[in-house]
Amino acid sequence: MSYSDRVRDRYEEIVLARRVRALVLIAGVIALAGVFYYALISVGFFEANIPDYLPNFLNALRDFFPFLAPSFPFIDPSGFLAYWAFIQERNLIWGGLGGDVPLLGEAGITLAMGFAGTVMGFPLALLFGILGSGRVTPFPFNFIFRGIMSSIRAIPALVWGLIYIPLGGIGPVTATLAIATDTIGNLGRLFTDELEEIEDGPIEAMETTGANKPQTITFGMLSQVTTPFIAWTLYIFEINVRIAVSLGIIGGGGLGNVLSVQQGLFAFTNMMATILVILVLIISVEIFSQRIRSALRDGDEAQGIVALLLGFPQRMAEAALK
Repeated sequence: MSYSDRVRDRYEEIVLARRVRALVLIAGVIALAGVFYYALISVGFFEANIPDYLPNFLNALRDFFPFLAPSFPFIDPSGFLAYWAFIQERNLIWGGLGGDVPLLGEAGITLAMGFAGTVMGFPLALLFGILGSGRVTPFPFNFIFRGIMSSIRAIPALVWGLIYIPLGGIGPVTATLAIATDTIGNLGRLFTDELEEIEDGPIEAMETTGANKPQTITFGMLSQVTTPFIAWTLYIFEINVRIAVSLGIIGGGGLGNVLSVQQGLFAFTNMMATILVILVLIISVEIFSQRIRSALRDGDEAQGIVALLLGFPQRMAEAALK
């Protein structure tokens, strides 16, 4: 076969491969479009009559932003007073005084649920995280603890809240228990992954000195991951505060409960006031946590306030699905 024939055959192979890839791409797009269309039918999207309800939605938006109505596009400063009045009326930021002890506002209750749940879940997360590592527990016994953590993570925190209702009723206690359980699965798995990446040198050094297993784990393994463990715990704390808001919507108390009640009353101005307090709370917790994590991890740059604000909706949705 001459050189020109080989070139021509190679060219034809390339053309054929490109055509095949194009056909596969087109078939994939068609299949994706078909699945998407079927998903819309399954959720009754085309029967929702969204255009018919659009005027109601626009009216609700005006209630959400009273400072824009009826003087839009001009700003009416008095509209902000409606937000502030509701925030004060429902003690969203701070509470009154109960004896000599100041009561937490709804934001404080939400923060307390996230913090208490993180602290309660941390010990078992640390225990399961250590025992789930193949460096500590030999295969296949380490998968017992990995399986427990995976099972916990497979159940969203909202479902854990529903499971604990017979135990603690509907309220902050149930929400805190749900957050603690969710923390065991999520934080424990992060701990296990960190332990799998540590260096063997310090472990071997401890073993050569005659150290027993607990000493090897404590000084040879955990000493290498102290900073990542603290950073991951702070990160899970951020998530847990957002989960606390989501659990409040099903009756767990705090800002989420206030938001749910106002939604039921179609008090959209009050809903927006609550959402603003939620935004301030979550961003404050994230700034606090992120600054500490940035200080712990050398070379990491602190994330700016603008980036935190822009990424808030996505992080809130992710937390609701956990």
